Amino acid sequence: MKWQRKDILAIEDMSVEEIRHILHTAKVMKEILMRPIKKLPTLKGKSVVNLFYEASTRTRTSFEMAAKVLGADTTSIAVAQSSVSKGESLYDTAKTIQAMRADVVILRHSSSGAAKFLADILDPSVINAGDGQHAHPTQALLDIFTMQEHLGDLEGKNVVIVGDILHSRVARSNAWCLQKMGVNVTFAGPPTLVPEELKGLGVKMTYDLDSVLPGADIVMALRLQLERQKSGLFPSLREYSQLYGLTTERLKKTGKQSIVLHPGPMNRGVEIADDVADGVDALIERQVTNGVAIRMALIYLLVGGSSNVVA
Repeated sequence: MKWQRKDILAIEDMSVEEIRHILHTAKVMKEILMRPIKKLPTLKGKSVVNLFYEASTRTRTSFEMAAKVLGADTTSIAVAQSSVSKGESLYDTAKTIQAMRADVVILRHSSSGAAKFLADILDPSVINAGDGQHAHPTQALLDIFTMQEHLGDLEGKNVVIVGDILHSRVARSNAWCLQKMGVNVTFAGPPTLVPEELKGLGVKMTYDLDSVLPGADIVMALRLQLERQKSGLFPSLREYSQLYGLTTERLKKTGKQSIVLHPGPMNRGVEIADDVADGVDALIERQVTNGVAIRMALIYLLVGGSSNVVA
């Protein structure tokens, strides 16, 4: 397949063929990543800029590592120490980066639609590393890559995503991506965090987690954004944990050896118990490794455009 997409903004407008192509490329990239010497000359002379308006550890670091393994020059702009703190607009910051001849811009921003805004005005490729509550496409791709590695073909598999669905761009992107791959998706959480309008995504929704666990092949816990408690969206952390926290006992209800995922960072003892997070069925560390492989694949495809990886 000849890659023709300039930007990676959301999963909604991606074809199944494109998703499979990204996953195939990521498989090759992971093999490279697992070598003792992880360095390629493939993108030597290319430049990647990380522009993060929100705090991030996993996503920002994995994008940096992905670009460096491929041989690209990387620059990370600390927004708090940049001209943004002096009132510079996203538009002017973007134009400054373009003037520096960047090839790829990685953007995380608190406003939904910011990545699309940037992609429309920039010549370099833009990868959305999370925009508001809208989308986090690379997280969904690494999640499905991790699932496939463990389970093989995902057609007909059952995934339960539990937690703060209302504010989760991860849940939205996963819903799009998983359903394109033939997966049955169920959102679970308190009524205040599972809004009715999300039925438009085509997923099942419930406020009773235990009722949908039987038959689940994958259970994904989302980070409970603790600042939401101040808004009165749930009574207490203890009650949330009792009703929606992933424990070894609760996971027995699936009736099978279900895998557990979490996009991180985790609130241990709230949405996930220690023994579950550290258990053999949790693939959370593998998600982090696979995140680098997926981001390597995307940077490579956007800059190189070929399906033949130069190793």
